[in-house]
Amino acid sequence: MSRNIILVDPLPRTVDLIMEPSVKARLHQLGEVVISEDRQMGAEQVDELLPDTVLIFGQTDMPKERLDRAPKLKAIINVESNFMPNIDYQACVERGIWVITPASAFASPVAESSLAMALDLARGITKADRDFRQGVEEYGLAGNADTFRFAGASVGIIGFGDLGRQLRELIRPFRNHVRVFDPWLPNEIIERADCVPAGMDEVLSESQVVFVFASVTSENEGFIGAREFAMMKPGSAFLLMSRAAVVDFPAMIEAAASGHIRVATDVFPDEPVATDDPVRSAPGILLSAHRTGGTRDALYALGSMAVADAELIMKGLPPQLCRRADPATAARLKSKPVSVT
Repeated sequence: MSRNIILVDPLPRTVDLIMEPSVKARLHQLGEVVISEDRQMGAEQVDELLPDTVLIFGQTDMPKERLDRAPKLKAIINVESNFMPNIDYQACVERGIWVITPASAFASPVAESSLAMALDLARGITKADRDFRQGVEEYGLAGNADTFRFAGASVGIIGFGDLGRQLRELIRPFRNHVRVFDPWLPNEIIERADCVPAGMDEVLSESQVVFVFASVTSENEGFIGAREFAMMKPGSAFLLMSRAAVVDFPAMIEAAASGHIRVATDVFPDEPVATDDPVRSAPGILLSAHRTGGTRDALYALGSMAVADAELIMKGLPPQLCRRADPATAARLKSKPVSVT
């Protein structure tokens, strides 16, 4: 008897984490669902199911030899949200297999937190709270000696994908002059968002607030280091909101500790962060435990977007909500699985 297997291998997510009951019910209507969420699905089980598998939800390794054993496969839906080098993307394109991710579900909450953290750095909100609790607070103008207004400040955005574009829309009321560096985009896309295309050195040296939303690639790992931090304006703000590997993390800590810039970061080279990691005690840094995107609504959006596009794909229609992996760009990405949700 012919089977239509839906292989669900979603770690580090779980089905309940990303799908409301109604969405799970829709998933089960698409075929015979086989789930492994307490551990990654074993190779033997995957290989056994592949001949009848039509959809894969998760980060299952799918090199060409496995694709050869999956003649019915229509889509691989990455619900972790990073395209990783464990899939033969070119072979998937050639065979008409969609490889997609609902990563844009995180854009709005990450942008919201990015703005909140930028306002905190600019106005010294967390610092003022800590000073007050220690009995060393200052009032009025004296309490604003090292602050600046975010409204009207020059803003730089490094990486203008879903996150960068969402942030740009969110800050419109603040009337910022916005420069964008993204070598993967034509100037026309940046200009349509009322931003100015610029080189990275210009973004760093001319901006009062710099947001980093860049993905990690084979070309940009650690590309923001001591040289780049040194060219930033004294007292300017640097917010790392995408992947830790795009910066030289020790150099970033040093730049903040020296008082040259103020820093906020939601991501770290190793997560969870060790209890004795120097970043925990470094001055000048606002810390967030990779939590800005992980809101309840965003996680449920991962599941609903994934299932909605799976329904379209099973009807022979193209997905509309998720982003497709392009072999030319996926080959350059150096993402690694997240260890926390």
